[in-house]
Amino acid sequence: MRLKALTTFPLFAGLLLAQGDGAKRLAAAAEVFQEVMGTPDKSIPQGLIDKAQCAVIIPSMKKGAFIVGANYGKGYLTCRKQGGVGWSAPGTVRVEGGSFGFQIGGSETDVIMLVMNQRGVGRLLSSKFTLGADAAVAAGPVGRSTDAQTDALLTAEILSWSRSRGVFAGVSLQGATLRQDRDSNRELYGQALDNRQIVTANTKPPQAAERLLSLLNKYSGRK
Repeated sequence: MRLKALTTFPLFAGLLLAQGDGAKRLAAAAEVFQEVMGTPDKSIPQGLIDKAQCAVIIPSMKKGAFIVGANYGKGYLTCRKQGGVGWSAPGTVRVEGGSFGFQIGGSETDVIMLVMNQRGVGRLLSSKFTLGADAAVAAGPVGRSTDAQTDALLTAEILSWSRSRGVFAGVSLQGATLRQDRDSNRELYGQALDNRQIVTANTKPPQAAERLLSLLNKYSGRK
């Protein structure tokens, strides 16, 4: 019995550590969204976030973190609940490759994406897709006005922004690959759920996601 307990403890401790990492990353995602939306003149236009079907937030996207010359990040997606009121529990995504606007300075960049239509939602909830190839993506405008409704903005399935060293700007993430992360979902929910399951099955959000979802509801809850 004692041997079994000693064998089980490292597994339990590892799970707690992984959950802690997820909680920290969710807190970082909430902080990114709060800071971006807290400056209306330099934030995502309200009209766009109100129209968005899903949001993706990648805090501290890294350059060359694992492979020299590569871009890599992990974050979360959440979509409107059925009926359009409130936001779903978050699913975990990994982002790799693409041009993430590192030219504006810094080796880490926060990334926010808004999915603007149902076709984009379908792409987002697949196991893997590439921006620019499988889904049309465009750099999102910044500020109160949405007058710059170019053809790209009107037809894009996904709008994207990046922030590095305090500079927030639209960036087109052509070539970036997004894939779901079932292992991280297991850490959050206790089972390896698909992102589609999390979003569409009214999954109960983990406690660590409360602040992020509260902020999304505050800024665009469609109440």
